[in-house]
Amino acid sequence: MPKSRRIVDIVLDEQSVARRSPEVEHERAVAMFDLIEQNDFRLVGGVPGPYRLRVGIFEQRLVFDVRDGEDEKLRDIVLSLTPFRKVVKDYFLICESYYAAIKKLGPSQIEALDMGRRGLHNEGSDLLRERLAGKIEVDHDTARRLFTLICALHIKS
Repeated sequence: MPKSRRIVDIVLDEQSVARRSPEVEHERAVAMFDLIEQNDFRLVGGVPGPYRLRVGIFEQRLVFDVRDGEDEKLRDIVLSLTPFRKVVKDYFLICESYYAAIKKLGPSQIEALDMGRRGLHNEGSDLLRERLAGKIEVDHDTARRLFTLICALHIKS
């Protein structure tokens, strides 16, 4: 992907990050690494990248602080958390079941839970792409990794 369509640095607002199980923390670390390694991200109607991205929750809203390669603010993209609440909650529930199943259930049961987990992950990433439409363009894999990070911020009720 050309640098004009890439995130080269990402930071999660540590005050927003809810500490979860070691498995979820591992997923967050992997998503951040994978996101930097490979992504397709473009600010619609804005300056081409490379981009630096800060993601956090402020006043019950999801904030994407988009910056240029020199760390100058380009734009804040602010999204309501409301549309994400159910899918994030369901995703956490199935992840907890999946991690518990790995320790004590058979392969077919684990596979069924993993399929459900991936389905919810896809649902969340599709929702994110829909909510970002007209503001930020991302491909499917980038949206999946960003959704993982949104889950890591853990939308607090």
